[in-house]
Amino acid sequence: MLWLAVALGGALGAVGRYGVSVAFAPQHIKFPIATLTVNVLGSLLMGVFYILIVEKALITQEWRHFIMIGGLGAFTTFSSFSIETLHLFQAGQVSTAVSYLIISLLLCVLAVYLGITITDNLL
Repeated sequence: MLWLAVALGGALGAVGRYGVSVAFAPQHIKFPIATLTVNVLGSLLMGVFYILIVEKALITQEWRHFIMIGGLGAFTTFSSFSIETLHLFQAGQVSTAVSYLIISLLLCVLAVYLGITITDNLL
């Protein structure tokens, strides 16, 4: 049953990821804003659901596989982030690559922290 939960969550996460890509498709800048958006949003949600499921047990552990492993695992895109960063470096866009790398790491760690802190304080 857990495999099914991960698979269904993953399908929804992948569709959500695709939706963000479509929403940001007409970008005219070279900065990978769609990937940054899903990684930061996914990190924030990971923090929220960590509190709701792991710390406070307000949602059962069974949902952890569906939401955190399947849904958010498929929604966030670290592999896309990695290849986009490499391509920026290879294209000679070193300052953009470094900016993207630093901004992504800082915002995603901050987003997880905010998700945990806000949710924990609300509960």
